Amino acid sequence: YSPENFTEGKRRNKLAFQKHMQLNSDEHAPLFFWPSRLDSLQKGPELLSDILAALVSNYQNEGLQIAFVADGPHATHFKDIISMENLEEFVSIQPFDENLSRLGFAASDFMLMPSKFEPCGLTQMIALKYGSLPIVHNTGGLKDTVEHLDVPASRGNGFVFEDYDSDALMWGTHCAMQFHALPPQSKQHQIQRIMGEANTRFTHQQTATQYINLYEEMLG
Repeated sequence: YSPENFTEGKRRNKLAFQKHMQLNSDEHAPLFFWPSRLDSLQKGPELLSDILAALVSNYQNEGLQIAFVADGPHATHFKDIISMENLEEFVSIQPFDENLSRLGFAASDFMLMPSKFEPCGLTQMIALKYGSLPIVHNTGGLKDTVEHLDVPASRGNGFVFEDYDSDALMWGTHCAMQFHALPPQSKQHQIQRIMGEANTRFTHQQTATQYINLYEEMLG
């Protein structure tokens, strides 16, 4: 799908992804996607595991879902929480698979990337092209590519939290859910804008031009 017809494309992909992940089949469910490796040294999965049960409980009426397509040492903790809290209908974790990961981007409403540090990061740029709005910690390449969404001003492309802790991540997800509760037309306008901007900004040509400008500046 493209910025012009993403609504139907995401709906169909969401239903297919939910079926594969064994989540409740619900095209209206706000779907959060975690595509990064589950490594607590960098990627911040411990922030999400701290609030996972509370997050699902807080938004149970809205049918909030979280899907992981990722490997890593922290996967065991998520599996234990899913089992102990009986979250199987709302939270699912599968090993990394490129095709399934792409389906997750195409299906999801939001992408989780609360990294402690992130020199560059491709994941958030991929998510934006698919219309999956990133929730990120304000660091490194995430700071360079994600700006907190301001709907009235029609600016920004995701949800950015400042402090590296679970309360800050909870705030970021709350901002995402506030956006999800907006009237469909308002949401569609913003997502269409964000996808269009990502397709223009995150290209080899645009990146090459910036490097050329930098080299010319260094050469005087």
